[in-house]
This record gives sequence, C-alpha cells and structure tokens, in this order.
Amino acid sequence: ATGRASAIGQIGKSLEDTRTGDSPLRRQIGQWVRRLAVIAIALCIALVLIFGFTRGHWLNALLAGISLAMSTLPEEFPVILSIFMSLGAWRISQRGVLTRRLDAIETLGATTVLCTDKTGTLTENRMVIRKLYGNGQMLEVHALTALPEPWHELVEFGILASEKEPFDPMEQALHALGRRTLTGSEHLHEAWEIVHEYSLSPEMLAMSHVWQGDDQAHHLVAAKGAPEAIIDLCHLPEAEALALAQVAGEMADGGLRVLGVARAKLLPDNLPDNSPENSPAQRWPARQHDIEFSFVGLLGLQDPLRPDVKDAIAQCQAAGIRVVMVTGDHAGTAQAIAREMGLPAGRVLTGTELKQLSDAELRAQLREVQVFARIVPQQKLRLVEACKANHEIVAMTGDGVNDAPALKAAHIGVAMGQRGTDVAREAAALVLLNDDFASLVASIRVGRRIYDNLRSAMTYTLAVHIPIVGIAMLPVLLGAPLLLMPAHIMFLELIIGPACSIFFEAEAEAKDLMQRPPRAANEALFAGRRLTLSLLQGSAALAVVGVVYWVARTMGQDENTTRALVFTAMVAGNIALLLGNRTPDAKRTEANPALRWILPGTAAGLTLTLVIPALRELFHFAGNVPLILAIGVLAAGSVSLLVAAIKLASDRTTDSPPGRMP
Repeated sequence: ATGRASAIGQIGKSLEDTRTGDSPLRRQIGQWVRRLAVIAIALCIALVLIFGFTRGHWLNALLAGISLAMSTLPEEFPVILSIFMSLGAWRISQRGVLTRRLDAIETLGATTVLCTDKTGTLTENRMVIRKLYGNGQMLEVHALTALPEPWHELVEFGILASEKEPFDPMEQALHALGRRTLTGSEHLHEAWEIVHEYSLSPEMLAMSHVWQGDDQAHHLVAAKGAPEAIIDLCHLPEAEALALAQVAGEMADGGLRVLGVARAKLLPDNLPDNSPENSPAQRWPARQHDIEFSFVGLLGLQDPLRPDVKDAIAQCQAAGIRVVMVTGDHAGTAQAIAREMGLPAGRVLTGTELKQLSDAELRAQLREVQVFARIVPQQKLRLVEACKANHEIVAMTGDGVNDAPALKAAHIGVAMGQRGTDVAREAAALVLLNDDFASLVASIRVGRRIYDNLRSAMTYTLAVHIPIVGIAMLPVLLGAPLLLMPAHIMFLELIIGPACSIFFEAEAEAKDLMQRPPRAANEALFAGRRLTLSLLQGSAALAVVGVVYWVARTMGQDENTTRALVFTAMVAGNIALLLGNRTPDAKRTEANPALRWILPGTAAGLTLTLVIPALRELFHFAGNVPLILAIGVLAAGSVSLLVAAIKLASDRTTDSPPGRMP
C-alpha cells in the first residue's frame, strides 16, 4: 500500500480528521459572558429610561447609562481565562513541559488516570547489560573488562542483531559491552554489511539481520528479541523451551529487561531463488520462521529508575490519580519495576491477554490493573478508549509514529521531546522536553493551582461589580445627584483588571493541592456555593458603601464630598474583596509579587485624586482628605470582617476545609 492507504497514511488521515472544539472552561465562560451582558444591557436601558423620564435630562441619563455599562459589561472574564492559560503555559515550561494546546492546561487538574511508558519516562533510558546466560550458566558482567571465551558468541551475535550505528539504548549497551570486552578479537565485524533485515512486528517480537561476511560462501543471520519469540524461532524441544522460559522469568523478576539471541546460516541452497534478476524480497525467506535458528543465550539489561520517580508516583497516589505503566517488557520485569517505584502489587495484563478481552472486559480490568506488559503501540489506543469509556480523564505518553492516534485520542496526549517523533509531537497537547515523568506530575500540580486561582478570580470579579452597579443606580432611584462618572469607573477598572488576572494568577497554591481527588470533569467553574459566596461578598461591600453614602447624606455633606467619601469606600472595599479571596490556606508569608504594586499603586492613586487640585476637579471631589482616607480604612476593615463572617458561615454548612468552596 502507498500514500493514504499505507499505515503511516492512515495515521496521518486520523490526525487530520480530528478537530478540537472549544474547551469546557471556554464554553462555561462564554455562557457567563452572554448572561451578564444581557443583564448589563437591561440595567443600562432601565437606568437611562428612569433617569430621563424622572428628571428630563436625557444627556445626563445617557452619561449615567454609559458609566453603568462600563462597570457591568463582563469584559474581564475572557481576559482572565486567556491570561491564566498563557501564564500557565509559561509556568509549566519552567518545569520542562512545552504546551502545544492551551486547553490541556485546564484539563490537567481533572486528570484521573495517567498512562505512561516505562523506558525513558520512568527510567533513565540508560541501558546497562548486567547478566549473560548461555549453556546453562549465568554470568555477572557489571564490572568485567574481559569476557570468558564461552560468552563471546552471545555478545557477538547480539551486536550483529543490532544496527551498526545504534540509536536504541539496548543496542548501544550491546555495542558498549563489545567495545569494552571484545576489542582486538575476531568477534567484532566492522567491515561486514547488512544485506537483508527482518523487522520487529506485533506478531513476532524479534528482529533479524542477514550479514555478508568476508569471503564467505554463506550468510550469517543474527536475531534478537523477546525470549519467548526467540525460543519460538529456534523450534526448541518443549522441555528446553520451558527451562529457558523459567530462566528468563527469573531474570525479569529481578527487574532486568531480557533479550534472547539466536543465530543461523543461510547457504545458497537454503535460499528460494538467489538469482540476481530477482527482487530482494524474492531472494530471502519470506519470514523469520522459515530460517533454521540456533539458540545462543539471554541478555539481562537494566535501566535505572529516575531518582524522582518514586516521589512523583507517591504524589499521584495522594492526589487520587491512578498511574498505569504501559511497557513492552516481560511481565516479570514490569512487575519488578512497578514494585520498585511504588505502584500497588497486583496482576500484570499482557498484550496477548489484552487482545483476547472484549471491550467490556477490558474496561473492568482497567479498574484493577495498573501494569500492562508486552504492549504494542497499536494497543495504546484501545487502552485510551477503554479509560474514556470508564469516564476517566486520561493522559497518555508516547514517542513513536504508531503512538500518534492514542496521543490524539487521549484527553491529554504527552509526547517525548528528546526521543519522540515529529508525528507524535504533532499529535500531542504537551511535550516533555526532558522526557521526565516527574515534570508531567509537576504540570498536573500547576494545572490544579491554575484552576483554584481561576475560581478565586471569578468570585472576586463578580463580587466587585455589585457595589459599582448598586452605587450607579442608587442615586437615580433616590432622586439624588449621580455619584459615579466615567472617570471613576476607569479608575476602578485599573484596579480590577490587574487584580482579577495577574494578582490571582500569581497566588500561591493551597496546602492540600495534591492531597485531594481530581475535580469532576463536568464540574461547573462558577455555580452553587461559589456563586452564592460571590454575591454575598459583593452585597456586603455594597452595604458598607451604602452606609457611608447614607451617613454622608444624613450629615448634610455636599455632593462632591459625598462622592469622595463613597468612592474611597468603594476602592477600600475593592481591596478588602481582593484580599478576602486569596488562597485560603496558603502561607501568608508567601508574598504575591503583584501585591507589591497593586496595594501601593492603589493607595497612591487614590491619594493623588484627593490631593492634586486638577485631579480633584476631574473626579469632582471635595472634603477633608485625612478624614476621607480614615473612612476608607474603616470601610476596608468592615468589608473584611463581613467577608470573613460569610466564609465562616459557609464553611459550617459544608464539609470543605475552612475557606474552601466546592
């Protein structure tokens, strides 16, 4: 097959046909923006009509409507999401993770299953040959600089079954052992040429190279692969096959990756038709099974775990995330590695067993099994689909071309940056630049932190607009002069804009961030208790500002002094709402860098508008400045106390930790 009909063509077509729509968060925020926009427009029209008909000043009515529109239109919400996602991508890039799709950041916090490769992700991808087995004997080769003669053939044919310039870590380990122990011997063949190859396949987990040697009348064939595949190729007697399988199992149980090695000769008489006019495919046996192999021995390789993997696994378990290891290794090797890194001991499901399961049976097994061995890339897609059918939010790692469909199908596809193919990286949402599992777990932590802070920002943003709307409409309903004008709204927006985005994005994470289960995938960002809390906070701030307004009018203060008092109380209440919605159990000693300029900048800006004559005239302010500022401090304290009381009352009606809303 060629073009789109080939295997790679089918992979490309599946990637091309997949389209990603808006994320759940974007849809939710879009719905909120539309609802609030309708409410804002309705309030503006009502204000203009009431003002115009009751006072007859339509120009002032229009000015009041514009002020109200500036304060109520929800332009901050899309900005909040964009800034949070963009800065989130920057933050996880500091941990060695590249974001290709911003939507993946919001999904990280909801991840429930993390399917990961072993080699290079959980391990260092630095293979070292530890043991050799042949002729019924085992040899430890960890520190040897020279090999006894009986073991030369095993290393020689292991190297011949590898590429001449290897990229695979196992083949690199074989070449390194050969250079260390066989240099100067007749067992290294730099001048030989590969004349034919048999590739690894899902049906036969072994590969073979056919070599043309110096002045040889025959071709040498070297094969290496899974022990069971090599035993099968050699057509060994049942007793001998069982004995070798037992040895391979014992090596695998010790955490070693085990490879079998075999050799064969192809004489001219063995070849189907070696005439030059025939194509290469016709000049060699069609399958490896058609070659008469002789068993040479077993190689035991070790790939050390990354030093931070155990801690990362423990973090996932504490956070309610199931880590599923997917590897092509022997089941014994996979189980030994799983025990070493702290995965629960349990059953290992092999690729052969998986193939025999129905989709329903696989879904049931996935609830219990956390280690999959002898898995081929094509089976990863089936694992992803089974996880999704179990209503899990799944992240899947991969590096090969054949991994691309699984990476695309997963909620979060994670490609390897160092050893991943371009196709895998194109299909993935995230790329691990250092191929390190701990970096992915750190990204999940960042994703949870972003979601928490995003909810706090939304709570503050809605709450802070309630006193603005109230003070914009209250004088109209009471027949009093307008208090808020466009200049006042602009000043407030200069606080609200940076506060709702940059300040909350920079907030520290909660102490229990990785000790609670993942949030539900369909959880509303802003509803229920969270929405009620926001409305109550905003109403509390409005009540304090309303009291200041009532006292000023009762005491007979003039219009400009009343305006200065009310505006100062609103700014102070704004700051109180800002501080009241900080991460509830973060260490207060952890300074939020945005506080260094939001608080002093707000205080300085407010003072300047009250002191500088030109600004006092622009804002229509008057009155005793120290008294006005003192009222502001009193208003901030009052709003802070009310917000704290609201949160305390809310905590008593829910099982959430203090200050945390579901």
